[in-house]
Parts: sequence; structure tokens; C-alpha cells
Amino acid sequence: MSLLVVVAGCNSSNPSESLAVNPPANAANPVAPVVQANCPTVTILDTNAVHRVYAGGAKDDPTKLAYQVSLSDTTRSCSMNESTLTVNVLAQGRLVPGPMAKPGRVTVPIRVTVKDGDGEIFGETANFAVDVPAGSAGTQFIFSNDHVAIPNAPGGAPKTANVFIGFADQAAKGARAKTSRR
Repeated sequence: MSLLVVVAGCNSSNPSESLAVNPPANAANPVAPVVQANCPTVTILDTNAVHRVYAGGAKDDPTKLAYQVSLSDTTRSCSMNESTLTVNVLAQGRLVPGPMAKPGRVTVPIRVTVKDGDGEIFGETANFAVDVPAGSAGTQFIFSNDHVAIPNAPGGAPKTANVFIGFADQAAKGARAKTSRR
């Protein structure tokens, strides 16, 4: 115990401040709150990680490929209040022009889903704008959805909740679409 007092005395002129569980906040330099909650990882769905668009309605003809878009890395941050855990989902993507590419802006349907077991508790498709560059060079982009909401239960959001991201299938493209800007 005396060793703790000596060590604490080296860090502060008041040993009781150094040993305090909740030390006083420095008003001149406030500290951002830390989320003490489960922040679920974001998983890219392998089956929906690549989106291809073909010219003239052709399907699976590499000579008619307009562009291919893929998602690779993800990250997230979380914040929590009494009723909701909000996840800010970010994903890195890449657009590669095909032989039939034309420069300009295209939209790609990116879907973020939260599942708890087999039940979906959040789902949203965003028509995300990406610029197709002139020439054969590809381009990278960052997709963000900052309002993925998971309801809190007593004790916080369920630890069994999983966040998924991928390209929406063409049938679901029109359903629950929201336009996002880069």
C-alpha cells in the first residue's frame, strides 16, 4: 500500500486524485466519451462483394462489361444512448472500367443489413454515386452509412447482432432505396 502512495505521489500533488476511480475532468481539455458497448464488426458478403454492369443488357459477356465495382475493407465506429446502438459503417470500394465503359457518374446499390439470428433488425439500400474515369484506370471510393441503428435491450445491444454489407441484388434495387452522396 505504501508503494502505491509513493507512486501516486509522483503523478499528482494530491494522492487521492491519482487513486480516484473517476478523476476530475480537465475543463480546459475535455475528453470525448468512450462507448462502453459491443460494437459489432462489419462483414462483406462474399456473394454480393462484386457488382458488374454490362452494356446493352448483355449478361456475363466480358466484351460487353461497362464496369465492375467491388468492396474490400471495412471499419466502423459506434455510439450508444439508452435505446439505440448506432453504427457508422464504412467500406472501401473500387470501380474498374470495362471495355464498354463511358466516363461519367454511375450509381451502385450498396446494402447494409443487421441481423440477429435469422431476423433482420435493420436494412437499407443506398444508391451510391461513383465517377467512372476516362480511360482504363480504375478509381477508389469510400462508402459510409452513419445511421445503422440496433435497438438496445436491457444491458445493451445484443451481442449476437451482425452487420453485413454488399451490393443489393437487382430485384431489391428499387426497394428501400436512398440516395447517398460521396
